[in-house]
Amino acid sequence: MLVVGLTGGIGSGKTAASDYFASLGITVVDADVVAREVVEPHQPAWQAILERYGAQAFLCDQSLDRAWLRAKVFADPNERIWLEQQTHPRIRERLIQQLQNSKSAYAILVSPLLFESGQSALVQRTLLVDVPTDIQVARASSRDGNDEEQIRRIIAAQMSREDRRAKATDIVDNSTNLGSLYQQLLPLHQYYLELANAS
Repeated sequence: MLVVGLTGGIGSGKTAASDYFASLGITVVDADVVAREVVEPHQPAWQAILERYGAQAFLCDQSLDRAWLRAKVFADPNERIWLEQQTHPRIRERLIQQLQNSKSAYAILVSPLLFESGQSALVQRTLLVDVPTDIQVARASSRDGNDEEQIRRIIAAQMSREDRRAKATDIVDNSTNLGSLYQQLLPLHQYYLELANAS
């Protein structure tokens, strides 16, 4: 089955794009959703985090304190590597399972770290939702309430915009409005349907 990997930096509009594909009846598998599932209380990755950091990594309801953990791993690359070793293989396993269960003509795999995590090996095409860095920072700051410095640290830790553009098979520009984004996505949807039917 044709699987299209949808990616983009923080604040680029991946969700707006994936919601549009979902509205057209396309199965969307979201790596961020799966990433949250693998660290739910008492899952193996949750247990590993508890053993490494103790109770400070969790909220009162035993769920992960994402803000605390994000600050921890973006301040120390070794901690980020350790966390990825706990989560990435488990995420990959679930993504493959969900993609195999898809019933639509093609499927979309949404992943902010599509190229960095090796998840691009699960897809036949890649679609980049691209915006200039300043727009990323402005959107992510207003949406998440994070300060600009932390957003810029997250951007710096991810693949550069130039490298993403070089690797992507398809690119849409989301620097203006949703109407413009949808106008670019509809012909791609039709193209993906043709590719899926041809295979």
